[in-house]
This record gives sequence, structure tokens and C-alpha cells, in this order.
Amino acid sequence: MKLHWSPRSPFVRKVMIVLHELGLVERVALIRSVVAMHTTNPELMRDNPLNKLPTLVLDDGTVLFDSPVICEYLDTLHDGEKLFPSDTGRRFAALRWQAFGDGLLDLLVLSRNEQNRPPAARSEPHIVAFETKVEAALDRLVEEAGALQSAPFGIGHVAVGCALSYLDFRFPARTWRDGRPGLAAWHAEFAARPSVRATEPRDDD
Repeated sequence: MKLHWSPRSPFVRKVMIVLHELGLVERVALIRSVVAMHTTNPELMRDNPLNKLPTLVLDDGTVLFDSPVICEYLDTLHDGEKLFPSDTGRRFAALRWQAFGDGLLDLLVLSRNEQNRPPAARSEPHIVAFETKVEAALDRLVEEAGALQSAPFGIGHVAVGCALSYLDFRFPARTWRDGRPGLAAWHAEFAARPSVRATEPRDDD
């Protein structure tokens, strides 16, 4: 298999964490792919016309995207404990947390893109709205930190953990841990996992 990959994409990082957790890293060739909102990547678009990462190309040529689909597919390739539980209650709890983490990441990426626009082109109402939603999401995660802590590690933990880690990567001045000790403690445990340490984002590649 080949994975269109970037060392700075939080959605790619979800897939990489899953690969490490499941012991499947050696089965995937990483294809360095650069994407941007203002341009296209012809090589990537041959596999994914949406020009988005991550994109996984299977050995038979089938192309899978985006991260929820890829991660669930990878979870079918092993016989160990599943990241996508089969039990209905646990499954939808994991899927909900995955949607929560992915949604928070979407907000953070949009917020960063808006803040990086030239000052005259920025939309302050959009920035304020993004900020309000991010704060609300973090406060809700505070309420759910205990449930995250007690639930078996799964895809929801990967998504939420990647979103909080993206705050550290792209918003280093943001003190999101202040007043949220339980959530901070949960994220510290997440960040200490070997799969997470092996997939630290970087801007130098």
C-alpha cells in the first residue's frame, strides 16, 4: 500500500498513529505529498481528485480517503484489539469522539488559515466565531475527560489526542491546559504512547 503523507498534517498523523498501534507501519510506503488551498498537486489528484491528505492506495489500486475511512480499513487488517469496537454502545462512543476530534481539527485548521491571511483580508467575525467554538469544544472535552480516561484506547482517543496535539504544534502560545487539569492529564498520557511519540509533527520536511 502507499500513503500520500505529510509530516505536518494532523489528519495524516491519525493514520500514522493507527499504523503504529496496529503494527502495520512496514506495510505502507509513504509518498511525500504537498497540498495547499491555493494550488493543486497533480500526482495526488491522480489518486484523489479532492487533492486532500491522507489518501491511501491499496495494492489492488483501490483508493481510500479520508482519515476515518482509512483508519477503519486498517483496523480490519489485524486480529488484535480493535480501535473501532464491534459492540454497538462502545462503537458509537468511539465514532462520536472521532467526529469530535476531527471537527475540532477542522476548526483549528480554518482558524489558522484565516489568521495567516494578510491583515486587510482577514475576517475578524470568522476568527471570533472559530475561537468561540474551539473554547466550547475544549470545555466539553473537560467534561468528558473521565470517560476518555476509563474507555479502552480506540479511534476516538486518537482523534481527540491529535486535535489537542495540533493546538501545541500550531498554537504554541495558547494555554489551553490552564483550568483544565483533567484534560491536560489525559493528554499527557496520550502523548506518552510510543505511537504518538513516533509521529511528532514537524515543518522541516
